[in-house]
Amino acid sequence: MSTERPVIEVARYVVGEAVWAPSVHNTQPWWFSVGPSGLGLYADPARQLTVADPVGREMLISCGAALFTARLALRAAGYVPETRILPDPVRPLLLASLGWRPGPAATAYERRLYAQIRQRRSHRGGFAPLPVAPELLTLLREAAGRHGAALHVITDEGIRYALAEVVQASERALQMDGSRVRERSSWTAPPGCLQADGVPVTAYPARAEWTSPYFPSPDFAHGRGWGHTPLSIVPGRSAGVVCLLETSSDEPGDWIGAGQALQRILLACTAWGVAVALHSQPFELGWGHDPVPSRPAGGLCPQMLLRIGTTTQTAGGIRRPPESVLFAAGERSG
Repeated sequence: MSTERPVIEVARYVVGEAVWAPSVHNTQPWWFSVGPSGLGLYADPARQLTVADPVGREMLISCGAALFTARLALRAAGYVPETRILPDPVRPLLLASLGWRPGPAATAYERRLYAQIRQRRSHRGGFAPLPVAPELLTLLREAAGRHGAALHVITDEGIRYALAEVVQASERALQMDGSRVRERSSWTAPPGCLQADGVPVTAYPARAEWTSPYFPSPDFAHGRGWGHTPLSIVPGRSAGVVCLLETSSDEPGDWIGAGQALQRILLACTAWGVAVALHSQPFELGWGHDPVPSRPAGGLCPQMLLRIGTTTQTAGGIRRPPESVLFAAGERSG
């Protein structure tokens, strides 16, 4: 059982873990308020990708990942989180209210997931030609379902290649759009930069790492030679297990749920010793409603494309300090 601790003390601990959630281009588009009843999680539109993500879908997925991380931190400390999603229609930027009460000690699996929060890193490249355990894929499907989402593992080789072509075409289109290139560059930290957000040079390869089929990662280097040395530039690295994270509809609540599901999946993969590469390029061009060929009408709404596999490459990570995103209730409007 957890012991009673002041709300502000618990809030500082929770936010200190939540800031390590993944976010699109590491924009970290969130802030928290703390009051007598707990925490409020807000979207930060100043950190929204206004060109790539004009409706805020990826921003809310990122915030959903932070929400799951906060809830997991509470469970690790022996609390039962009490969450309300989109609790105030008058304040649309208030995405969730999060309270807690003393509860049973965290389970071994909850502690295992919690231990991965600061170890997890996004992968941007290929994988070793090793299979992913079927038991893990079953676990990941169940993880997505706990948040109202579904993980669709692509087993049809034709669809895998079709999805690869969609990602290739969307990445080419993004590189030819000056406004999108400028926005992506604004969130790419140059070598030696000490900023605590954006994508650092330790987080992506300096040159494309070819996979079969080829799923290009976002071109953060953009010809500048930034990034780490890729494991291989020879075609043939495995693309890994290709999956789509999907929801039944395409509303803000679904995006927050997809973010929670995504972070649970990412932490589970890290605990199993496998990495995940994420692809949002097709969705940034409005192709995300249904990138899978021949999907029946009325099917699920894809929110993110994932590739899962084994790699030895370890990316670097940076985050803003928790005190820069935690405010007393009423101190910041939203």
